[in-house]
This record gives sequence, C-alpha cells and structure tokens, in this order.
Amino acid sequence: MSAPGPTAAQALATGSGSVPCAVPGRLGGLPVRRLLPTPLGTPFTFGYAAVLAATSYLADQAHPAFVHALHQASSTDVAHLARHPVLVLIASALWIVGGIASPYAVGFLLVLTALERRTGTAWAAGVFLLGHVAATLATEVPVGLAVLAGVLPVGSLHRLDYGISFGVAASVGSLAGLLSPWLRWPLLIGFGSVLVQDLILLADPVTDGGHLIALAIGVATWPLVRQRHRFPRPVARR
Repeated sequence: MSAPGPTAAQALATGSGSVPCAVPGRLGGLPVRRLLPTPLGTPFTFGYAAVLAATSYLADQAHPAFVHALHQASSTDVAHLARHPVLVLIASALWIVGGIASPYAVGFLLVLTALERRTGTAWAAGVFLLGHVAATLATEVPVGLAVLAGVLPVGSLHRLDYGISFGVAASVGSLAGLLSPWLRWPLLIGFGSVLVQDLILLADPVTDGGHLIALAIGVATWPLVRQRHRFPRPVARR
C-alpha cells in the first residue's frame, strides 16, 4: 500500500472531507505530527512501534542463526499453538517480516495512528489483536486438520509464521469504515487487490489467505467502530 498523499493524509487523520490551505510544517493543511503516533495522543501505537523498532534493530544486528531461532520460537505454527498458544500469539506479534523498512511497518504507523485517534486506545488495540489472533487461528487450525487427514505432510505443523501483518490488515479494514467513501473504497479495493494477487501467486497460500481473512474481520467491525467514532472519548492532543 503506497503512502497517502496530502488529501488522503488529511482524511486518514481527521476524517474531514475538506483540505485547508497548506502552510510550512503541514501536509495538506494537517500537522505532519498528527499522522504519526505520540505518547499521549496514541499510546498503544507509540508504545507498540517502539517495541517493534527494538526487535527490528535486534533482527538486523544479531547473528542470523540467533534471529532465526527467535523467529522459530515465536512462530504461531500448529505445534507451538498446541503447546503454548497465548505465549506464541504474543511473541509472534513482536516481529515485522522484512524489518522496519517493510510496507507493513509503514502501514502500521499510519493506519494504527489514524484508527487510535478516531476510536481510542482500547478499541484500536482490540481491532489489531482480533485480526492477529482470529486470522492466525483461522489459518493454522485447518493446517492441523489437514495434517491429521493426511492431506499435508507432518512438517506443515512447524511452518514458520510470525509478524504483524494480520493485525495491520484487520486495522486497514476497520479504518476504512470510518473514512469517507471517496477514500474508503479505493483503499479497500487497492489493498484487497494486492492481497488477492499474492494469493493467486501461491507463494504462501496459508499466510496470504490469512491476510484476506484479517481484512474481512476488520470490515466486520464497522458497526462497532462507527458507533465508537460517533461518540468518542476526549483524546489528548499531542
């Protein structure tokens, strides 16, 4: 997903359909800092981003074998989910596939910031975690059943699966419901078409299918987040 331009940025952060005149230090009339997380304004996104930055730095600087061992231990594969479900669901969300330069890292900052500013910390965190957990279970449980049925090899129980992409996909779907139609549908169609293209290529059908499931989960939250956005709690302007 490409970074939003000035008009899109305005809509993502404020939900407004109008764009005031630009002035220095502003993007489309909107302070650039409003597009990024802050400790008081968006504590969930800011704190989580700090953790992801730290783990991405570790993954970049540490020995590859050590990093692979950490990723393997954090994997939400069937074998790990059967033994330590809560632990691996948490640990797997501490890493970004591709590191801090990944498109999902950029999407995390922009989408989660916008969602948290609209709905509040608890709701933004809830949407992200719902997508992460539900899409993981929706993809890994069928893998386990397929192995039991003899359709997939036993090695499929240990497939490497970690990262924030399911949570980001769910957050994109949820945020789209709070945007005006001129931005909502291009965002959904554009993001969804990329996910469908990945699935058609069959490079990793389990994960790629999970992205579409997570996006659908986010869309399913529209009635709840719209109600929340209609009656928002005051959020610190920082």
